[in-house]
Amino acid sequence: MWALLVLIGAAAVSAHLQDLAFDGQKVFRVIPQNDEQVEIISSLASNMQVDFWQPDSVTLVRPKMQVDFRVEADKSFEVEDLLKESGVEYRVLIDNLQAALDAQFDSKARIATHSYEKYNNWETIAAWTANIAAQNPDLVSRSVIGKTYEGRPMYLLKMGKSGPNKKAIFMDCGFHAREWISPAFCQWFVKEAVETYGKDSVMTTLLNRLDFYVLPVLNIDGYVYTWTNDRMWRKTRSKNAGSSCIGTDPNRNFNAGWCTIGASKKPCDPTYCGSAPESEKETKALADFIREHLSTVKAYLTVHSYSQLLLFPYSYTYKLPLNYEELNSIARAASKELASLYNTKYTYGPGATAIYPAAGGSDDWAYDQGIKYSFTFELRDTGRYGFMLPESQIKPTCEETLLAVKYIANYVLEHLY
Repeated sequence: MWALLVLIGAAAVSAHLQDLAFDGQKVFRVIPQNDEQVEIISSLASNMQVDFWQPDSVTLVRPKMQVDFRVEADKSFEVEDLLKESGVEYRVLIDNLQAALDAQFDSKARIATHSYEKYNNWETIAAWTANIAAQNPDLVSRSVIGKTYEGRPMYLLKMGKSGPNKKAIFMDCGFHAREWISPAFCQWFVKEAVETYGKDSVMTTLLNRLDFYVLPVLNIDGYVYTWTNDRMWRKTRSKNAGSSCIGTDPNRNFNAGWCTIGASKKPCDPTYCGSAPESEKETKALADFIREHLSTVKAYLTVHSYSQLLLFPYSYTYKLPLNYEELNSIARAASKELASLYNTKYTYGPGATAIYPAAGGSDDWAYDQGIKYSFTFELRDTGRYGFMLPESQIKPTCEETLLAVKYIANYVLEHLY
Protein backbone atom coordinates (compact mmCIF):
# COMPACT_ATOMS: atom_id res chain seq x y z
CA MET A 1 0.00 0.00 0.00
CA TRP A 2 2.68 2.50 1.03
CA ALA A 3 4.99 1.82 -1.91
CA LEU A 4 2.01 2.47 -4.13
CA LEU A 5 1.19 5.73 -2.38
CA VAL A 6 4.78 6.93 -2.69
CA LEU A 7 4.69 6.18 -6.42
CA ILE A 8 1.42 7.83 -7.12
CA GLY A 9 2.22 10.79 -4.90
CA ALA A 10 0.01 13.12 -2.95
CA ALA A 11 -2.48 13.59 -5.78
CA ALA A 12 -3.61 10.04 -5.12
CA VAL A 13 -3.59 10.66 -1.40
CA SER A 14 -5.79 13.67 -2.00
CA ALA A 15 -8.17 11.53 -4.04
CA HIS A 16 -7.98 8.83 -1.39
CA LEU A 17 -8.92 11.31 1.32
CA GLN A 18 -11.94 12.34 -0.72
CA ASP A 19 -13.52 9.00 0.18
CA LEU A 20 -13.76 10.34 3.69
CA ALA A 21 -16.88 11.88 5.05
CA PHE A 22 -15.78 15.51 5.32
CA ASP A 23 -18.16 16.66 2.63
CA GLY A 24 -20.40 19.41 3.97
CA GLN A 25 -18.67 19.54 7.35
CA LYS A 26 -18.26 23.09 8.59
CA VAL A 27 -15.83 24.87 10.87
CA PHE A 28 -17.42 27.61 12.97
CA ARG A 29 -15.78 30.43 14.88
CA VAL A 30 -17.73 31.75 17.86
CA ILE A 31 -16.87 34.34 20.48
CA PRO A 32 -18.97 33.73 23.59
CA GLN A 33 -19.55 37.04 25.37
CA ASN A 34 -20.42 35.73 28.84
CA ASP A 35 -20.74 32.63 31.01
CA GLU A 36 -24.23 31.97 29.69
CA GLN A 37 -22.94 31.75 26.12
CA VAL A 38 -20.04 29.56 27.24
CA GLU A 39 -22.67 27.26 28.72
CA ILE A 40 -24.52 27.18 25.36
CA ILE A 41 -21.35 25.98 23.63
CA SER A 42 -20.76 23.38 26.36
CA SER A 43 -24.27 21.97 26.03
CA LEU A 44 -23.90 21.93 22.25
CA ALA A 45 -20.72 19.86 22.62
CA SER A 46 -22.38 17.44 25.05
CA ASN A 47 -25.34 16.89 22.71
CA MET A 48 -23.40 16.17 19.53
CA GLN A 49 -19.95 15.36 18.25
CA VAL A 50 -17.96 18.58 18.13
CA ASP A 51 -14.26 18.67 17.23
CA PHE A 52 -12.62 21.64 18.94
CA TRP A 53 -9.76 23.13 16.95
CA GLN A 54 -9.05 26.15 19.13
CA PRO A 55 -8.94 25.73 22.13
CA ASP A 56 -8.58 21.96 21.93
CA SER A 57 -11.23 21.16 24.51
CA VAL A 58 -14.65 22.54 25.42
CA THR A 59 -13.57 22.74 29.07
CA LEU A 60 -11.14 25.53 28.13
CA VAL A 61 -13.76 27.80 26.57
CA ARG A 62 -14.05 31.16 28.35
CA PRO A 63 -15.95 34.40 27.69
CA LYS A 64 -14.47 36.66 24.96
CA MET A 65 -12.32 33.78 23.67
CA GLN A 66 -12.18 32.94 19.98
CA VAL A 67 -13.44 29.36 19.65
CA ASP A 68 -13.09 27.29 16.45
CA PHE A 69 -14.87 23.96 16.12
CA ARG A 70 -15.88 21.46 13.44
CA VAL A 71 -19.30 19.82 13.15
CA GLU A 72 -20.67 16.97 11.06
CA ALA A 73 -22.47 17.90 7.83
CA ASP A 74 -25.89 16.74 9.03
CA LYS A 75 -25.63 18.85 12.17
CA SER A 76 -24.34 22.10 10.68
CA PHE A 77 -27.75 23.74 10.09
CA GLU A 78 -28.89 22.74 13.56
CA VAL A 79 -25.75 24.33 15.05
CA GLU A 80 -26.20 27.48 13.01
CA ASP A 81 -29.85 27.82 14.09
CA LEU A 82 -28.92 27.32 17.73
CA LEU A 83 -26.17 29.95 17.59
CA LYS A 84 -28.50 32.43 15.87
CA GLU A 85 -31.33 31.80 18.35
CA SER A 86 -29.12 32.20 21.38
CA GLY A 87 -27.44 35.32 19.99
CA VAL A 88 -23.92 33.88 20.06
CA GLU A 89 -21.65 35.80 17.69
CA TYR A 90 -20.37 33.39 15.03
CA ARG A 91 -19.04 33.01 11.52
CA VAL A 92 -18.40 30.05 9.27
CA LEU A 93 -14.62 29.75 8.86
CA ILE A 94 -14.70 26.78 6.50
CA ASP A 95 -17.91 26.15 4.63
CA ASN A 96 -17.02 22.72 3.26
CA LEU A 97 -14.17 20.88 4.91
CA GLN A 98 -13.77 18.43 2.04
CA ALA A 99 -13.13 21.30 -0.38
CA ALA A 100 -10.54 22.76 2.01
CA LEU A 101 -8.97 19.33 2.35
CA ASP A 102 -8.65 18.91 -1.42
CA ALA A 103 -7.33 22.47 -1.75
CA GLN A 104 -4.42 21.69 0.58
CA PHE A 105 -2.65 19.96 -2.27
CA ASP A 106 -2.23 23.11 -4.36
CA SER A 107 1.55 22.95 -4.67
CA LYS A 108 3.02 22.98 -8.15
CA ALA A 109 5.50 20.31 -7.07
CA ARG A 110 3.50 17.23 -8.02
CA ILE A 111 6.40 14.82 -8.00
CA ALA A 112 6.20 11.40 -6.44
CA THR A 113 9.44 11.82 -4.47
CA HIS A 114 10.17 13.96 -1.44
CA SER A 115 9.56 17.69 -1.80
CA TYR A 116 10.10 20.48 0.71
CA GLU A 117 7.16 22.39 -0.70
CA LYS A 118 4.51 19.74 -0.32
CA TYR A 119 3.23 17.53 2.45
CA ASN A 120 5.09 14.23 2.53
CA ASN A 121 3.67 11.00 3.92
CA TRP A 122 5.62 9.12 6.58
CA GLU A 123 7.18 6.64 4.16
CA THR A 124 8.63 9.53 2.16
CA ILE A 125 9.87 11.35 5.28
CA ALA A 126 11.53 8.20 6.63
CA ALA A 127 13.37 7.65 3.33
CA TRP A 128 14.35 11.33 3.31
CA THR A 129 15.96 11.05 6.79
CA ALA A 130 18.22 8.28 5.45
CA ASN A 131 19.05 10.20 2.27
CA ILE A 132 19.85 13.53 3.89
CA ALA A 133 22.22 11.81 6.32
CA ALA A 134 23.87 9.77 3.54
CA GLN A 135 24.34 12.86 1.35
CA ASN A 136 25.77 15.05 4.14
CA PRO A 137 27.85 12.68 6.30
CA ASP A 138 30.03 15.45 7.75
CA LEU A 139 26.99 17.43 8.88
CA VAL A 140 24.08 15.03 9.52
CA SER A 141 23.72 11.66 11.22
CA ARG A 142 20.60 9.62 11.86
CA SER A 143 19.73 7.48 14.86
CA VAL A 144 16.66 5.73 16.25
CA ILE A 145 15.55 6.91 19.69
CA GLY A 146 12.69 4.46 20.13
CA LYS A 147 9.73 2.79 18.50
CA THR A 148 6.14 3.96 18.30
CA TYR A 149 3.18 2.04 19.67
CA GLU A 150 2.68 0.44 16.25
CA GLY A 151 6.38 -0.41 15.97
CA ARG A 152 7.68 2.32 13.67
CA PRO A 153 11.25 3.52 14.29
CA MET A 154 11.52 7.09 15.58
CA TYR A 155 14.29 8.71 13.54
CA LEU A 156 16.31 11.55 15.01
CA LEU A 157 18.69 13.66 12.95
CA LYS A 158 21.75 15.19 14.57
CA MET A 159 23.18 18.17 12.74
CA GLY A 160 26.44 20.02 13.28
CA LYS A 161 30.16 19.89 12.57
CA SER A 162 31.85 17.46 14.91
CA GLY A 163 33.77 19.13 17.71
CA PRO A 164 34.54 18.70 21.41
CA ASN A 165 32.08 19.60 24.20
CA LYS A 166 29.38 20.96 21.96
CA LYS A 167 26.09 22.12 23.43
CA ALA A 168 22.87 21.31 21.63
CA ILE A 169 19.38 22.49 20.76
CA PHE A 170 16.57 19.94 20.53
CA MET A 171 13.68 20.52 18.15
CA ASP A 172 10.67 18.31 17.46
CA CYS A 173 7.70 18.42 15.11
CA GLY A 174 4.52 16.44 14.58
CA PHE A 175 3.21 16.02 18.14
CA HIS A 176 -0.39 16.33 16.98
CA ALA A 177 -1.06 14.21 13.93
CA ARG A 178 -3.23 16.63 11.97
CA GLU A 179 -0.81 19.58 12.24
CA TRP A 180 0.88 18.79 8.92
CA ILE A 181 2.73 22.11 8.58
CA SER A 182 4.77 21.15 11.66
CA PRO A 183 6.76 18.20 10.18
CA ALA A 184 7.12 20.26 7.00
CA PHE A 185 9.05 22.83 9.03
CA CYS A 186 11.44 20.30 10.60
CA GLN A 187 12.27 19.03 7.11
CA TRP A 188 12.76 22.58 5.84
CA PHE A 189 15.05 23.43 8.74
CA VAL A 190 17.32 20.48 7.97
CA LYS A 191 17.40 21.42 4.27
CA GLU A 192 18.34 25.01 5.08
CA ALA A 193 21.07 23.88 7.45
CA VAL A 194 22.78 21.65 4.89
CA GLU A 195 22.23 23.99 1.93
CA THR A 196 23.37 27.21 3.59
CA TYR A 197 26.26 25.82 5.67
CA GLY A 198 29.40 27.61 4.47
CA LYS A 199 27.31 30.29 2.74
CA ASP A 200 25.17 31.87 5.45
CA SER A 201 27.39 33.17 8.26
CA VAL A 202 24.80 32.71 11.03
CA MET A 203 23.92 29.13 10.07
CA THR A 204 27.60 28.27 9.60
CA THR A 205 28.47 29.58 13.07
CA LEU A 206 25.51 27.79 14.62
CA LEU A 207 26.46 24.42 13.10
CA ASN A 208 30.14 24.88 13.92
CA ARG A 209 29.46 25.67 17.54
CA LEU A 210 26.20 23.85 18.35
CA ASP A 211 24.54 20.56 17.53
CA PHE A 212 20.88 20.40 16.55
CA TYR A 213 18.79 17.34 17.31
CA VAL A 214 15.76 17.29 15.01
CA LEU A 215 12.89 14.84 15.45
CA PRO A 216 10.87 15.32 12.24
CA VAL A 217 7.72 13.55 13.50
CA LEU A 218 7.08 12.49 17.09
CA ASN A 219 3.57 11.05 16.67
CA ILE A 220 4.32 8.91 13.62
CA ASP A 221 1.41 6.46 14.05
CA GLY A 222 -1.06 9.32 14.29
CA TYR A 223 0.51 11.04 11.29
CA VAL A 224 0.21 7.89 9.19
CA TYR A 225 -3.43 7.61 10.27
CA THR A 226 -4.15 11.15 9.03
CA TRP A 227 -2.94 10.06 5.58
CA THR A 228 -4.82 6.77 5.46
CA ASN A 229 -7.97 7.05 7.57
CA ASP A 230 -8.83 10.35 9.21
CA ARG A 231 -7.18 13.65 8.25
CA MET A 232 -8.47 15.19 11.50
CA TRP A 233 -6.86 12.68 13.88
CA ARG A 234 -4.86 14.32 16.68
CA LYS A 235 -3.68 11.78 19.28
CA THR A 236 -1.39 8.75 19.30
CA ARG A 237 -2.79 5.36 18.24
CA SER A 238 -2.30 3.38 21.45
CA LYS A 239 -5.08 1.26 22.92
CA ASN A 240 -6.57 2.36 26.23
CA ALA A 241 -7.42 -0.24 28.86
CA GLY A 242 -11.15 -0.47 29.52
CA SER A 243 -12.07 1.84 26.65
CA SER A 244 -12.77 1.43 22.96
CA CYS A 245 -11.38 4.95 22.36
CA ILE A 246 -7.91 5.08 20.90
CA GLY A 247 -4.96 7.30 21.67
CA THR A 248 -3.50 9.80 24.11
CA ASP A 249 -2.68 13.45 23.55
CA PRO A 250 1.14 13.29 23.58
CA ASN A 251 1.33 16.94 24.61
CA ARG A 252 -0.60 16.22 27.80
CA ASN A 253 1.48 13.15 28.62
CA PHE A 254 4.58 14.69 30.24
CA ASN A 255 5.24 14.93 33.94
CA ALA A 256 4.64 18.67 34.23
CA GLY A 257 1.56 19.26 36.37
CA TRP A 258 0.35 16.08 34.67
CA CYS A 259 -3.42 15.79 34.18
CA THR A 260 -4.31 18.75 36.34
CA ILE A 261 -5.55 21.68 34.23
CA GLY A 262 -6.56 21.68 30.57
CA ALA A 263 -6.13 17.92 30.24
CA SER A 264 -8.71 15.17 30.43
CA LYS A 265 -8.80 11.88 32.31
CA LYS A 266 -11.26 10.46 29.76
CA PRO A 267 -9.71 8.28 27.02
CA CYS A 268 -12.29 9.46 24.46
CA ASP A 269 -11.32 13.12 24.83
CA PRO A 270 -8.88 14.82 22.45
CA THR A 271 -6.83 16.08 25.41
CA TYR A 272 -6.65 12.72 27.22
CA CYS A 273 -3.54 12.78 29.40
CA GLY A 274 -2.85 9.04 29.26
CA SER A 275 -2.85 6.46 32.05
CA ALA A 276 0.33 7.94 33.58
CA PRO A 277 3.06 10.45 32.65
CA GLU A 278 5.07 9.07 29.70
CA SER A 279 2.58 6.22 29.24
CA GLU A 280 3.08 6.69 25.48
CA LYS A 281 6.12 5.04 23.91
CA GLU A 282 6.70 8.17 21.83
CA THR A 283 6.76 10.62 24.74
CA LYS A 284 8.89 8.26 26.83
CA ALA A 285 11.45 7.95 24.02
CA LEU A 286 11.67 11.73 23.76
CA ALA A 287 11.89 12.22 27.53
CA ASP A 288 14.52 9.47 27.89
CA PHE A 289 16.66 11.02 25.17
CA ILE A 290 16.53 14.48 26.72
CA ARG A 291 17.25 13.12 30.20
CA GLU A 292 20.31 11.31 28.82
CA HIS A 293 21.53 14.52 27.15
CA LEU A 294 20.59 17.05 29.83
CA SER A 295 24.18 18.21 30.26
CA THR A 296 24.36 19.28 26.60
CA VAL A 297 20.79 20.25 25.59
CA LYS A 298 20.45 23.97 26.31
CA ALA A 299 17.27 24.78 24.40
CA TYR A 300 14.09 22.94 23.52
CA LEU A 301 11.86 23.96 20.61
CA THR A 302 8.61 22.22 19.79
CA VAL A 303 6.60 23.05 16.68
CA HIS A 304 2.80 22.91 16.49
CA SER A 305 -0.02 24.61 14.59
CA TYR A 306 -2.11 26.70 14.29
CA SER A 307 -2.64 30.27 15.64
CA GLN A 308 0.68 32.11 15.14
CA LEU A 309 2.00 32.05 18.67
CA LEU A 310 5.41 31.83 20.28
CA LEU A 311 4.92 30.41 23.75
CA PHE A 312 7.15 29.67 26.69
CA PRO A 313 6.51 28.20 30.18
CA TYR A 314 4.33 27.84 31.96
CA SER A 315 1.17 26.29 30.62
CA TYR A 316 0.28 24.09 33.61
CA THR A 317 0.32 27.01 36.04
CA TYR A 318 -0.13 30.77 35.91
CA LYS A 319 3.11 31.07 37.86
CA LEU A 320 5.81 32.78 35.80
CA PRO A 321 9.14 31.06 35.06
CA LEU A 322 12.21 32.32 36.93
CA ASN A 323 13.74 33.88 33.82
CA TYR A 324 10.41 35.29 32.59
CA GLU A 325 11.88 38.65 31.54
CA GLU A 326 14.56 36.96 29.48
CA LEU A 327 12.20 34.48 27.80
CA ASN A 328 9.71 37.24 27.06
CA SER A 329 12.35 39.44 25.44
CA ILE A 330 13.66 36.52 23.34
CA ALA A 331 10.09 35.73 22.22
CA ARG A 332 9.46 39.41 21.42
CA ALA A 333 12.64 39.69 19.32
CA ALA A 334 12.09 36.32 17.60
CA SER A 335 8.49 37.28 16.71
CA LYS A 336 9.79 40.54 15.26
CA GLU A 337 12.35 38.63 13.16
CA LEU A 338 9.62 36.30 11.94
CA ALA A 339 7.38 39.23 10.94
CA SER A 340 10.20 40.95 9.04
CA LEU A 341 9.71 38.70 6.01
CA TYR A 342 5.97 38.58 5.27
CA ASN A 343 4.62 40.70 8.10
CA THR A 344 3.05 37.64 9.76
CA LYS A 345 1.96 38.71 13.22
CA TYR A 346 2.70 36.40 16.16
CA THR A 347 1.47 36.73 19.71
CA TYR A 348 3.98 35.68 22.39
CA GLY A 349 3.98 34.98 26.11
CA PRO A 350 3.61 32.24 28.72
CA GLY A 351 1.33 29.45 27.50
CA ALA A 352 -1.30 29.68 30.25
CA THR A 353 -2.08 33.33 29.58
CA ALA A 354 -1.20 33.68 25.87
CA ILE A 355 -3.37 30.74 24.79
CA TYR A 356 -4.94 28.66 27.60
CA PRO A 357 -3.80 26.53 30.53
CA ALA A 358 -2.74 23.00 29.63
CA ALA A 359 -0.87 20.56 31.84
CA GLY A 360 1.56 17.86 30.73
CA GLY A 361 3.21 19.72 27.86
CA SER A 362 6.71 18.92 26.63
CA ASP A 363 7.91 22.55 26.82
CA ASP A 364 7.04 22.90 30.51
CA TRP A 365 8.57 19.50 31.21
CA ALA A 366 11.82 20.39 29.42
CA TYR A 367 12.00 23.69 31.31
CA ASP A 368 11.47 21.92 34.63
CA GLN A 369 14.33 19.56 33.70
CA GLY A 370 16.58 22.62 33.75
CA ILE A 371 16.50 23.58 30.06
CA LYS A 372 16.28 27.36 30.44
CA TYR A 373 15.27 28.14 26.88
CA SER A 374 12.07 26.27 26.08
CA PHE A 375 9.65 27.47 23.39
CA THR A 376 6.54 26.29 21.56
CA PHE A 377 5.75 27.57 18.10
CA GLU A 378 2.16 27.55 16.84
CA LEU A 379 2.63 28.11 13.11
CA ARG A 380 0.25 29.60 10.52
CA ASP A 381 -2.48 30.44 10.22
CA THR A 382 -5.05 32.06 12.52
CA GLY A 383 -7.98 29.93 11.37
CA ARG A 384 -8.79 30.69 7.73
CA TYR A 385 -7.44 27.21 6.87
CA GLY A 386 -6.56 25.94 10.36
CA PHE A 387 -5.06 22.45 10.08
CA MET A 388 -5.68 22.52 6.30
CA LEU A 389 -2.95 25.02 5.47
CA PRO A 390 -2.42 24.81 1.69
CA GLU A 391 0.91 23.56 0.37
CA SER A 392 1.48 26.93 -1.33
CA GLN A 393 1.99 28.33 2.19
CA ILE A 394 4.65 25.80 3.24
CA LYS A 395 7.55 27.80 1.81
CA PRO A 396 6.62 31.22 3.26
CA THR A 397 5.66 29.66 6.60
CA CYS A 398 8.98 27.82 6.84
CA GLU A 399 11.05 30.78 5.65
CA GLU A 400 9.66 33.11 8.30
CA THR A 401 9.79 30.50 11.08
CA LEU A 402 13.42 29.79 10.22
CA LEU A 403 14.28 33.43 10.99
CA ALA A 404 12.81 33.10 14.49
CA VAL A 405 14.53 29.75 15.12
CA LYS A 406 17.88 31.13 13.98
CA TYR A 407 17.40 34.14 16.27
CA ILE A 408 16.67 31.91 19.28
CA ALA A 409 19.55 29.53 18.46
CA ASN A 410 21.98 32.41 18.12
CA TYR A 411 20.80 33.87 21.42
CA VAL A 412 21.29 30.52 23.12
CA LEU A 413 24.79 30.24 21.63
CA GLU A 414 25.68 33.64 23.10
CA HIS A 415 24.18 32.77 26.49
CA LEU A 416 25.38 29.22 27.11
CA TYR A 417 25.07 28.06 30.69
